[in-house]
Amino acid sequence: MPEYLQLTIDHTAGPFSLRVACSFSAPWTLVFGPSGSGKTSLLRVIAGFLRPNAGRVLLNGKALFETETRVWVPPGQRSVGFVTQRPTLFPHMNVIDNVSFGFAAISGAEKKARAAQLLSLVEAEELGKRMPLALSGGERQRVAVARALAPEPQLLLLDEPFSGMDADLKARLIGRLTSWLGERDIPALYVSHDVAEAFQVASEVVTMEGGRIMAQGVASEVLAVRRDQLLRQLGVQEADVSRDG
Repeated sequence: MPEYLQLTIDHTAGPFSLRVACSFSAPWTLVFGPSGSGKTSLLRVIAGFLRPNAGRVLLNGKALFETETRVWVPPGQRSVGFVTQRPTLFPHMNVIDNVSFGFAAISGAEKKARAAQLLSLVEAEELGKRMPLALSGGERQRVAVARALAPEPQLLLLDEPFSGMDADLKARLIGRLTSWLGERDIPALYVSHDVAEAFQVASEVVTMEGGRIMAQGVASEVLAVRRDQLLRQLGVQEADVSRDG
């Protein structure tokens, strides 16, 4: 798959700085790093909710942000879906209408039918008539994912959207989501703290620390390097780990 996203970001806000120069080509990329490493800030820059001091964001060859040419595409015009850890739904609309909102150019009946399909994808079809305030946190997260998928964006950004869900449900949703995105050639950047998720699908991994990208590549290679570094920091020998099981 060719590079779909190219980033050059230089941003400082108080004591925190985000300095990134990279590109993405894998259909599914996991972004790992400790709290405060810049994972969410990276996604917010791509989505257009954070405007860097300088840099450039190219999506499929189109500039979404570029300081040199003074290009700035507003978030709603970027064709980028973004689901946060605490998603916000329209409180005055029920679930089916929240998801239908993303289908701007089709009739009302078809909107409802396609919204129901997306709710089924995230195992939330029974929630269609419920109002957002009547949903649990996990239910709101699933509905928000369905709503983000509705317009079939060019890129999907996921900032720990399945946190707090049980492992079996999370695994099913990730499997369904990656299949749906793959059929439509929609890539995703997925922030996670769960290393096991990197091996559930064929994914690339990015590790971040202090607002910098420390490593990028195939999950097995990148995470093996990070594991070895951690073991050295802890003063643990590989032989000790093998002996202890």
